[in-house]
Amino acid sequence: MARKNEFDYFDSFVKLSEYCCDAAKMLDDVLINFNVDTLEEKMKKMHEIEHSADLKGHEITRRLAKEFITPIEREDIVVLVHEIDDITDTIEDVLLHMYMYNVKEIKNDALRFSKLILKSCEELKLVFEEFKNFRKSKDLHDKIIRINKLEEDGDNLYTEAVRKLHMTSKDAIEIMTWTVAFNRLEKCCDSCEEAANIVESIVMKNS
Repeated sequence: MARKNEFDYFDSFVKLSEYCCDAAKMLDDVLINFNVDTLEEKMKKMHEIEHSADLKGHEITRRLAKEFITPIEREDIVVLVHEIDDITDTIEDVLLHMYMYNVKEIKNDALRFSKLILKSCEELKLVFEEFKNFRKSKDLHDKIIRINKLEEDGDNLYTEAVRKLHMTSKDAIEIMTWTVAFNRLEKCCDSCEEAANIVESIVMKNS
């Protein structure tokens, strides 16, 4: 039987991944309904999500400092918290970029990216929901593979989007703005894969 005050790290990882999903949903909505006049307001709401995720991460690390026994290695818990936090950070960076570079109109490839990011975050949440059962799970590996595949899709989309941009635009500022934007969008997919890969490495070490 679990102790009354036992802290559930696995449930905390799920909660952190939910913040990623919230950020990804907001990014998708902002890009679909893009409005320069409300972008600053949306950025503040996005930062609230990121800040809440930070607070949850700090809660986990504070708890970790007080405990002698943890379900997985302490270093792995710290790394996972950091990597999941990176996802919300990279998603927030996309909106910051749109604001700083005064983007007026969203390209279709950016909308394709936001859908891919949202799907990656949703799949990552499923990974963390299954993570608690990693010693017996028959599905965890397949869930991780799905995130790897989504990251590959992101790589391909990035290559296609940047090539299309350079083939169709003669505006140097537009090319610079969107090359950086596509890079930031692609990093969101990379961050999801990195978190999933760390889960996989933890499973390998504890099997």
